[in-house]
Amino acid sequence: MKNLRPLLFFGVLIAVAAALGLAARQAPPQSTLPSVDNPGPLGLRALYLYLREGGADIAAHRDSLETLPSQLRTVVIAAPQARAVSSAEVEQLQRFVRAGGTLVLLTSREKEKGQPALEQWLELERGSLLPASSRGLPDGAQDLAGTTVQVWLPAGAARGLSGLRVSRDLGVTVGLPEAVPLAGLEDTIALWRLGLGQGEVYVAAGPDLAENRRLELLDNLRFWDALAARGPLAFDEFHHSEAPPPPLSRGLWVFALQCLAVGALYVFARGTRFGAPRPQLPERHRSALEYVQALGWLARRARVERELLPEMARHLRQLMQDRLGIPLALSEEEAARMLEQRCGVPPSHYLEARAELARTLDQRDISPKDYSRVAARYARLESVITGRASTDTA
Repeated sequence: MKNLRPLLFFGVLIAVAAALGLAARQAPPQSTLPSVDNPGPLGLRALYLYLREGGADIAAHRDSLETLPSQLRTVVIAAPQARAVSSAEVEQLQRFVRAGGTLVLLTSREKEKGQPALEQWLELERGSLLPASSRGLPDGAQDLAGTTVQVWLPAGAARGLSGLRVSRDLGVTVGLPEAVPLAGLEDTIALWRLGLGQGEVYVAAGPDLAENRRLELLDNLRFWDALAARGPLAFDEFHHSEAPPPPLSRGLWVFALQCLAVGALYVFARGTRFGAPRPQLPERHRSALEYVQALGWLARRARVERELLPEMARHLRQLMQDRLGIPLALSEEEAARMLEQRCGVPPSHYLEARAELARTLDQRDISPKDYSRVAARYARLESVITGRASTDTA
């Protein structure tokens, strides 16, 4: 009983260590990307190395298809999924093929990862399921997920070939009338050839012909040897990589710097000051009487501006026109008579106010008292015109 507890403790430690060791030994999931950089079963690394070691001029094209080298003879596009082939690239591929180049398109069987521009150009559609066939496999070779397709028309790069080993999956259909089926099984087609200008296009149902796991089966390698013998061959790797995110605009950087500056200013303004605090100054507010006295002193020092009197007369005539319809073009006498007709104000009241205003203007200095007297008479007339006072007050 004394040794039971240590034994259990060390047994748990050994079990944890064994579990961690098994977890560390688990291989990462195999990549399904048909790239020349993928050495897994579904990659194209073996084909790339085989052609390069055999002396063929092979390259991995990692730029847009709009910039194809002039000496290139064959372009291989293997089921691109990360980036779409643009319409401009399709136009460049058409010019490349018409000038004598060869395009090998290994389509993707996944519908959501298709290439609309290429599918529209070649009128591609997915075919039916390929039947199972083990014809041509060597003794002992196993390929449970594959099937053998027959080469119906040994032309072009398929010259001299009898069978190809591909996945037992969906076939492909090319809707262009110039397209010719090269290989398939029963009613399902796995490989097409399309003559275009001086060049040709090969369309295969999936990247099976180039995958590492089936490269050495049947005539798959001979197909690629025939293509590499034509001259420089390039594998499209540009569309296997995601497009880089757009760079941050200058405005975002400026906004971030502004936020940092404002934050630093806030910290500086609200931060703790060193040293003894200063005494707070008392605030003394003025009383209402002081404001009234200051306003009275300002009124005593103010001088009457001469321009206020003509403006007063002009304002009254404008009010008479707006409220009573008395035109501005009428003389003062005619305006006074119409004012009597509209409001009952005697003409003498209006004319006396006008005469007093003229006498005040003739003075050398206008005192506040004189201005107040004229302003009061005009204010009474304005009150009668606007209806705020009766005729007797005018």
